[in-house]
Amino acid sequence: MSALHRRLGTLSDGDDPVLLTPRRAGWHWVGLRVLRLRAGTPRTVSTGDFEAFVLPLSGGCTVDVDGERLELVGRDSVFARVTDFAYIPRDAEVTLLAVDDAELALPMARCHRRLTPRYGSAESVPVEVRGAGNATRQVTNFGVPGVWEHADKLSACELITPDGNWSSYPPHKHDEASEGEAVNEEVYYFRIAGPDGITPSPRGFGLHRTYTANGTLEEEAVVGDGDVFLVPHGYHGPCVAAPGYPMYYLNVLAGPAAQRSMAFRDDPAHGWIRDTWATTPLDPRCPVTDAGGRVR
Repeated sequence: MSALHRRLGTLSDGDDPVLLTPRRAGWHWVGLRVLRLRAGTPRTVSTGDFEAFVLPLSGGCTVDVDGERLELVGRDSVFARVTDFAYIPRDAEVTLLAVDDAELALPMARCHRRLTPRYGSAESVPVEVRGAGNATRQVTNFGVPGVWEHADKLSACELITPDGNWSSYPPHKHDEASEGEAVNEEVYYFRIAGPDGITPSPRGFGLHRTYTANGTLEEEAVVGDGDVFLVPHGYHGPCVAAPGYPMYYLNVLAGPAAQRSMAFRDDPAHGWIRDTWATTPLDPRCPVTDAGGRVR
């Protein structure tokens, strides 16, 4: 198995599906936890030198931090609706409590400044339809620069790719500090829907590619529900959703720059594809979700 492709179960911590620290990833900035909350059983998380989002994947919860209580309604599935979320600061003790069983993602970044906790409503999250034709996908920009400014280093967004479509395309990179490009470590956390298009299932699969122009890195992976892929450098994309199995992924990014940025550079061999989108119809299946639920 590739050191960059971490299959479901390889990052588990007890009953929690994912515990990815920078040390386990082999880098400095980005981490990810996926927690399972049992109904009525509180969980306490210490953030240390990391800031984080609390992002419901299924179910909702309360978030108690710094004397504040933030109520997250959540959702039934990542394919069901856009969710509300919470920002939690570094050096905090956070208590999470769910009335019903829930699963939460905590995208994290090592940071310098301690900010205050904050609630993000689902209704405030912009939903973008990106690409065209069979490269049409939904980008849910809940925690990106220009939309969510209340973070020191952490950026995060969600994508839904209808079955049979391509996303993270054209391939792009963000590993050089230059005009139009920022240095970021990046995590892809995948969920794959089953035949109903809403419920995550181990039956489905998709594809992901990460590579460098000089050939020193070349990874093509078959990704399944719950898999994690690490992108320390190089071009990444496409992510391809197999026919019959819509693909979701959570992107988590952070890097050394003083200002948060997700600026990237396309692979010049494939960047021309963007010019074709102006005259190519959008896939009518997008957007898939918004704060009210399923759109299509």
